[in-house]
Parts: sequence; C-alpha cells; structure tokens
Amino acid sequence: MNQINRRNWLRTAGLSTGMLVLGNTSAFGFEPLKEKFDSDRLVMLNANENPFSPSFRIQQKISDNFDLICRYPFRIEDELIEAIAAKEGVPKNYVVITGGSTEGLKAAGLIFGRDGGEIIAADPTYQSLLTYAESHGSKIQRVPLNDALEHDLEAMADRINKKTGLIFICNPNNPSGTIIDANTMLDFCKSHDDKAVIFSDEAYYDYITEPEYPSMIELVKEGRNIIVSKTFSKVYGLAGLRVGYLIAKPEIATQLKKSVMANTNVLAIKAAQEALKDDDFYKYSIAKNMEAKLFLYKSFDELDLRYVPSHSNFVFFESGRPITQLQEQMKKEQILIGRPFPPLQDWARISTGKMEHMKLFVQALKKVMSD
Repeated sequence: MNQINRRNWLRTAGLSTGMLVLGNTSAFGFEPLKEKFDSDRLVMLNANENPFSPSFRIQQKISDNFDLICRYPFRIEDELIEAIAAKEGVPKNYVVITGGSTEGLKAAGLIFGRDGGEIIAADPTYQSLLTYAESHGSKIQRVPLNDALEHDLEAMADRINKKTGLIFICNPNNPSGTIIDANTMLDFCKSHDDKAVIFSDEAYYDYITEPEYPSMIELVKEGRNIIVSKTFSKVYGLAGLRVGYLIAKPEIATQLKKSVMANTNVLAIKAAQEALKDDDFYKYSIAKNMEAKLFLYKSFDELDLRYVPSHSNFVFFESGRPITQLQEQMKKEQILIGRPFPPLQDWARISTGKMEHMKLFVQALKKVMSD
C-alpha cells in the first residue's frame, strides 16, 4: 500500500468514524510495545519525535542482526536502496542513503552553497541545511513566511539571482506545520529548477492530510533539478538509529554521494527495511498522531489561543509571551517544549506525544497561562 493510499485509508476508515477505535490497538494488526509511564520524568515535546517505540516486528529484526554489527554497512546498503527505489518508483541510482535526513541536508547545503553561493529559504524554517552552509561561506537569503505562516514562493522567486545555488523548501514546514498548495508548489518547481536546484525537505510528508498531495519525487522522475529528502525518524519511529535518504536524478545524486560524511549503520539499514513493510505500525503512528493533534486543537480552542492546523507531528501556537519565558515555566512543570523560532518569538512548537503526555501538557499550560 503506497503512502497516498495509506493516508486515504486513514481518512476513510479513521477520521470519518472518530479516528477509528484508538483504544483498540488490534484494529491495526499488532500490539504496541508497553512502556512504563513515569509521571516524575520530563515529558519531551520538543524534538518532533515519534513517541511510540517501533513494533516488536522491527525490534526483532534489529535483534536478529546483532551478529552483523562487526561488518561495515556498505555490504548490505544495497538492500535498502532497492527497497526505497521500489517504494518511490525510481531507479536505484536516484537513491542516496544518509545518516538521518539531516546529513543529506548538510551535504546539499555544502555542495550548492559553496564558493559564496546563495541559498534561498523561508523564515522561520528548519535550519540544519542553512546554518551548515552558512558556516562554510554560503549566503542565506531568508524570506519571511506570509501571514498564514506559509512559504511566500512569489517573494522567494524574486530573490533568485545568478549566485543562487539552491532553493530550500521544507514542506510541510517546520515549525509552522503548513504546506504549500500542491499546484503552486509544482508550478514553482517547474518554473525555477532551471535557475537553481530546488531542495524539497519532506520529513513530515507522511502526516499530510491533504488528499493526493504529491511528493516532488514525481518531478525528479522527469529529470528536473530537484532533490527530495525523506527520513525514517518520524512516522517510522527510528530517530535514534539515524537513517534517511535523498532522491535526485543521477547527476545530482552522484555529487551528493561524494559529500555524504557519516552514512548510517547496519542495524539502521535492517530496521528501515522492515519498517517499509510494517503497514500496521505506520497506520498506528499516523492515527495516534492525529488523535494527539485533535486533542491539542480542542485545548487551544478552550484557551482561546491561536494555532495553525498542522500537516506534521507538532502544532504551532501563539502563546502571547516570550518562548524563552514559556520554556522555563513549562520546564518547572516537567514539560519540555520547542525552542524559539525567530522572528516569531511568542509562538511555541509542541510535538505530539502519547495521550497521557498531551494531558499533562495541557494541564501544565493551563496552570502557566493563568499566572
């Protein structure tokens, strides 16, 4: 079942009937791992992690391959490349395996921002590619989000010049959780990929709720100057293993491979292969994420706090106070929230967690906001 069909399954079998029977995990074909919930432990809602441990199926795959730890990952990497190529519908030489998508972002920033090259990006957005490229001499053209906290592609297009090496688009955007209208995104890429390479960061693509929303991999297949990054850190719950990938046409993929610095590891490769087969955990992660978001929306409505409906595993809301202050206040309540995202200094990013985490967060927020 491909990703678009998975999302359609969620809408028709889930949202329209009250998010399935989320208390009945057998509806997903597996029992999630039981994890002790310690109310004295810090609740981590600050890093956009999947709060659910991978399924027994994936953990068993990791355990079964401990004897391969003594071997270098290049011996088995091709197995994962084949699986990703099949999933995305591209030839194997379009796939670049990376140690989490962050490594791929940094490699692209290094290649296309070197020698004083310029990179255009939204502001605020995910900074990893930008700060790394900047530290190696690139100039970053930061373009403010529009009033709806969406990418202003028209303003970004106006910044393109002869020095532009890369246009970075995080879609869905981190931290706002917004997406670009599908036709607008496609038109932008088709109109400007001959002027600069366009990087589409799709780390949160699986959480998009817009029906049939296209991945820009479809344009890579047309031979366009586009790079797409994806990760196993979010919906697949493998953040701690560090494995992601890039999709680009062979000429670009070859350049990226030369700049990959750390790559991934044997256990991550095996876990990622199994994760691609584990539809039940995928569905469970998507459904539980939506349950948590709906709870947050309801809570923010009750508190009369402005927020952005999210296509990700976090929600961005306007707190009305400096986030550095709110961070400290929430930390005293054992809750960790997202860092400041200038220039939106009073907006807070809250990662989705298990429902007990969400309830503790709202309880603490109500207390803090009443002070």
